[in-house]
Amino acid sequence: MDTLDQVVKLQMKRAKRFLEKREPKLNENNKNAMLIKGGKCKCSSDKNITRTFEDQTSLEFFSKKSDFSLLMFGSYNKKWPNSPVTGRMYDYHVLDLIELGIENFVSLKDIKNSKCSEGTNPMLIFAADDSDVTEDRRRLKSLLIDFFRGPTVSNICLAGLEYVLHFTALNGKIYFQNYKLLPLLDPVLRRTHLALDDLYKLSMKMPKALKPKKKNISHDTLGKTYGRIHMQKQDLRLKKQPAERITEDPEKKSKRILNN
Repeated sequence: MDTLDQVVKLQMKRAKRFLEKREPKLNENNKNAMLIKGGKCKCSSDKNITRTFEDQTSLEFFSKKSDFSLLMFGSYNKKWPNSPVTGRMYDYHVLDLIELGIENFVSLKDIKNSKCSEGTNPMLIFAADDSDVTEDRRRLKSLLIDFFRGPTVSNICLAGLEYVLHFTALNGKIYFQNYKLLPLLDPVLRRTHLALDDLYKLSMKMPKALKPKKKNISHDTLGKTYGRIHMQKQDLRLKKQPAERITEDPEKKSKRILNN
């Protein structure tokens, strides 16, 4: 075999493994997030002219190239200062985009308390009044859960809980706090680009293979449901029981003999 043939075969195997990783799975991989420094962002001197709400072509390109499903886009301008945009993808297309305006910010460098170790899964707590519960806030809650939930684990040690994130929606603002730490930031909900209800339901649909199977249940043409119950084999043969011996009281027996 020539060297060129070996290289081609190696490349084909590598491409095959790459495509297999991108294929849909019953249990998806952990979600990756991409942090993008946006146009005129104070944390960057580069000028990224991406407009997330006007054109999502570049976001979808990077999503497919880097295989990420979550994004955080830093943005700053005169009209909307300190406005990071959080979003998520579905099938490498933008599903939801939510812009938050940061009003109060405290950096971790300014907090002198001890920090939790890297990679710790936090406990998430959400609180809000009924008047503050809207569709935008429901989507934001779902998006925050995707961002902070971390990898899926089978067991949780409650004794080792050391990191709690508390989100409170009150009077049009969202208060973001860390347990035992100072408030990190107070964002305000600004612009949103939410997926349609049909697309959102499609993205949340659970595969049939993961749904619990209902055994021994059938339906007829009229829509009635029938269930079948399996019981252990029963012995239906009649068994002869010995007759009980009746004993008479001695006093009653003596009276009966005298009367006769």
